[in-house]
Amino acid sequence: MPGNASAESLWGRHSIFADRKASQVGDILTIVISESSNTSQSLSNSNSKEGKNTLAAGTGVFSFLAAATASGSDSFKANGSAKNTNTASGNVTVTVVEVRDNGNMVVEGTQSIWNNKNEHKITVRGVVRPDDISYNNTIMSNKVADATLRFDGKGPLNAKQRQGILTQIFNILF
Repeated sequence: MPGNASAESLWGRHSIFADRKASQVGDILTIVISESSNTSQSLSNSNSKEGKNTLAAGTGVFSFLAAATASGSDSFKANGSAKNTNTASGNVTVTVVEVRDNGNMVVEGTQSIWNNKNEHKITVRGVVRPDDISYNNTIMSNKVADATLRFDGKGPLNAKQRQGILTQIFNILF
């Protein structure tokens, strides 16, 4: 009796007429990072307090008490402002690590760039809707839900950007 024959497509699970977009665990996708943020804050606080207590001279059994007066005042004033501007751009290719029941995909990836013994690392994690993926298998970073973009660095140059251990201890104590 002859055995069963099975046939598989030469093109895999993708149609030759469809765009090849990430859709399953292990597929890759490029996130186009184009982020900017501006924050500004200005604070002003003022507080003052005055008090006065008077004690009259004692009479009768309390005649030993002399008349006394006490007063005090307290004042506090503080002003401050802060302004912060951040811009990030680039491309990071990530891998689909989970496909949720609704079809959304959890993606994660890291890109390391080494330059003169200094490492610059970009890590991206978030949730992507398949409908937001473009025909060329890319997605803008502002379309990634629950996105975490982390920029880290290590090496001689990055080490000089941090406070020394003694300075950190003095900042904690004082």
